[in-house]
Amino acid sequence: MKTLKSIKIISFLFFLTLIAGSIGCKKTLDINHDPNNPSLDVGTPKLVFPAAVMTVAGSEGGDLAILGAIYGEYISQSAASNQYKYIDAYNVKSSDLNGPYTRLFSGGLKNFQFIIDKAKATEDWNFYLMATVMKAYTTELLVDLYDQIPYSEALQGNSNLNPKFEDGYTIYKSLLGELDTALSKDFTARTVTDLTATKEGSIDLVFQGDMTKWIQFANTLELKMYLRMINAKPTEAEAGVKALYARNAEFLSSDAGVIEGFTDAPGQDNPLYEQNIRQLNTPDNLRASTTFVSFLQENSDPRLNVYFKLPPSSSVLTSINQGDFLNNSNDVLTAAIFRQNPTDPVIFISEAESYFLQAEARERYFAGADAKGLYDQGVLSAFASVGEDGSALIKSGAAYAYPVSGTLNQKIEAIVVQKWASFPYGVHFIEGWFERNRTGFPKTSAVYSSSSSYIPGQFVVSKNSVLPPGQFPKRLVFPDVEKLRNTSTPAEVPSTTPVWWGL
Repeated sequence: MKTLKSIKIISFLFFLTLIAGSIGCKKTLDINHDPNNPSLDVGTPKLVFPAAVMTVAGSEGGDLAILGAIYGEYISQSAASNQYKYIDAYNVKSSDLNGPYTRLFSGGLKNFQFIIDKAKATEDWNFYLMATVMKAYTTELLVDLYDQIPYSEALQGNSNLNPKFEDGYTIYKSLLGELDTALSKDFTARTVTDLTATKEGSIDLVFQGDMTKWIQFANTLELKMYLRMINAKPTEAEAGVKALYARNAEFLSSDAGVIEGFTDAPGQDNPLYEQNIRQLNTPDNLRASTTFVSFLQENSDPRLNVYFKLPPSSSVLTSINQGDFLNNSNDVLTAAIFRQNPTDPVIFISEAESYFLQAEARERYFAGADAKGLYDQGVLSAFASVGEDGSALIKSGAAYAYPVSGTLNQKIEAIVVQKWASFPYGVHFIEGWFERNRTGFPKTSAVYSSSSSYIPGQFVVSKNSVLPPGQFPKRLVFPDVEKLRNTSTPAEVPSTTPVWWGL
């Protein structure tokens, strides 16, 4: 297993030095460089790439995992503590998530653009593709959170302190074009770095230098982006998906993410474990949400005991109705705890998600050809990722059997709900929230989850929501770190307003 000690140090050094140039709007305060904290211009792709990947993994697998876990109704805030009540009440303010926003720009995007520029100059197309894929992935994540972000004028440091914001669709089109350009390069050229060599393998923390998998990651990311466009740009979405299949694009058949390398040591462990357990010094802050637990219980899903565990004071697995953190009843105080381990991976796109994306594409644009088989592969992969066997649940008549004779909407619902149920693996919770915002699945309940008529697995508005009645958060408001420094920041949009592709 690879150690992340060196990566931790690299990430720390580059985080310190890149903050100054981060979002394209923060002034450099000191022109002198500490020799112990080298500036980016003395870096190399080999040094910078793993640091950038770990920055993205740390942000998505930490702060944004907690946001996604609560907004995706997998977990709820413990009634015995206060750490995440503001999220559970939909009261995330512009000052609350400055950290991940800044890190994704400064330690992520700025680093990936540096690698792209260096790799292009030397025609090192392996690094060019890897950095382009991660840049697109990171940018898409930010767009899906905020709808508009600085893009074409970003990352320029002092040359442009007020980069313009661009709409999500325009940015998506740019990213897709960049991915296509990167995919067109000659990866057999003598100028490329052989990342499969033993001495180089630790540089690529995602695929250990397997460029075939990076090509599959690029294709799968494009597929995800096109499907995310179906509501706002249906014609473009269809054309994009069909073009992928026309060129015989191969998609992921394995996980893309930081799978190995986390260890049980401060600063070297899974970022959610580090943030939620090690730093808070408590193991039981994140408790099971009735929304997710009721779905697993209703379907006798063995992942229930993989995802959650009983606290020492309880002998029966109970959960918290979403956002009911002011309830002091015994069932709430002893609700099941979300299981976390310091060595858990951080996933960008899982094998299961890839199959579910392909199944949806097949249903929407190819008359359902191969959709059932891809759906079944997705379910089986999701179970296998946590050491379980889901084969009994996809048999004809079983709880997760594909609705072969159902309507298109019913089939899409089955695909998306199973995708939602897979995201606790690799703390990939944020995608569960995004997918619900895109599709409306899982459905919204007509009653709160404490009602006897509640349908297991349907979403409910948080008991202590600060939003207007019946409304859910659909985006994040622009963070202070941008608003206070960039005069081009648009007027604030309510968090209940969907992003450009949402419902």
